[in-house]
Amino acid sequence: MKAHITISLIKSLRASEKPYEVVDDEIKGFLARVQPTGTIAYYFSYRSTDGARKRTRLGKHPGVTAIAARKAAEKLNAAVVQGGDPQVEKKQARAKRAAEIAAREKAKHETLKGFIELKYADWAVSHQKRGNETLQLLHSNFKPFYNKKLSDITAWDIQSWRSGKEKAGLASSTINRRVTTLKAVLNKAVEWDVISVNPLNKIKPIKIDRNSRVRYLTSKEESSLRLALDQREADIRKGRMSGNAWREVRGYKTRPTLDAAFADYLKPMVLLALNTGLRRGELFNLTWDDVDLSRKQLTVEGTTSKSGQTRHIPLNREAHKFLIDWQAQSGGKLVFSSPVSNARFDNIKRSWEGLRDRAKLTNFVFHDLRHTFASKLVMANESLYVVKELMGHSTIQMTEKYAHLAPEHKASAVERLVAQSDT
Repeated sequence: MKAHITISLIKSLRASEKPYEVVDDEIKGFLARVQPTGTIAYYFSYRSTDGARKRTRLGKHPGVTAIAARKAAEKLNAAVVQGGDPQVEKKQARAKRAAEIAAREKAKHETLKGFIELKYADWAVSHQKRGNETLQLLHSNFKPFYNKKLSDITAWDIQSWRSGKEKAGLASSTINRRVTTLKAVLNKAVEWDVISVNPLNKIKPIKIDRNSRVRYLTSKEESSLRLALDQREADIRKGRMSGNAWREVRGYKTRPTLDAAFADYLKPMVLLALNTGLRRGELFNLTWDDVDLSRKQLTVEGTTSKSGQTRHIPLNREAHKFLIDWQAQSGGKLVFSSPVSNARFDNIKRSWEGLRDRAKLTNFVFHDLRHTFASKLVMANESLYVVKELMGHSTIQMTEKYAHLAPEHKASAVERLVAQSDT
């Protein structure tokens, strides 16, 4: 059937049992095909330079109007007259667009920001215990390099960044850890064939004095801390009694009295850190399933420890006694849980800093309770190997920073020189 394909003609076409076509009487190769379902589509039919009969779909009515289809057919007809092949050109254009999209995607992955956000982030969260912390560290420290291609980041860039941080007074150990984190990201980029070589491989860490002074509690300071814990407990109980008295006068519901062994979580948490050397995160993750009071032992699971290794720590008399009391009043699965949400602690900054100020401890952080545990062991002449196992250190070198706290070993060694000269 031949006719002038217009909007009115298309509207007049009706479906039949078999598909049929209406060929335009003006534009060679332009046609409309009507399906038994009533669907109408526009096509352009032509003969290519190699003599093959080909057909290109222009669109479906009513998404594409008859006017738009005519214009497209006119353009294709002109191209065929000039020796072109619409199908080939369409494939070429599609391939070009795909290549451009692929190039843009590749370019995104090749920048530090794109690689971290599109590839590394998912891996870090899935495979690292502190993946989200790693991503935050990268963002807060290396954002100035985010728009750089990974291959364009140089050792000089990071050396310059490092120098700036040193001038700002950031600790060398902290700078080393942050550079190591970035280096690990670029190692993954090499492993995943994004770049061929890690540009930071030549950067050596800043030398650190491994025998620098370890901050730990002196006997006097530990007494002050324990006294502050007791005073804090007394103040909390006093505050609860005063608050309940105020409520009773006004007819309000009173809060539970604090007549258990502990007023809240802080005292048992601090004492456990002092007696076991557990890291803060290990304390937050500790469950009652990890505590065996009958055998006087607790277990730090490898999945929650910094080293990734499970370790078993004996409970001394003090730790064993207060854990029995604390278990009786705490309830729940976690040994220490937030009194607000009853979930895992995120931090104890406010209560800890208040305790530290009350005890008048200067330059002392919660992690120094762990140093105190190790230091007291060494000063009690425990071997570094035993200290290493209790602390969960991955290498003996990490434990050796406490060795200077047992000077009698060195003194006896040099004293033997005098004994030998006297004989």
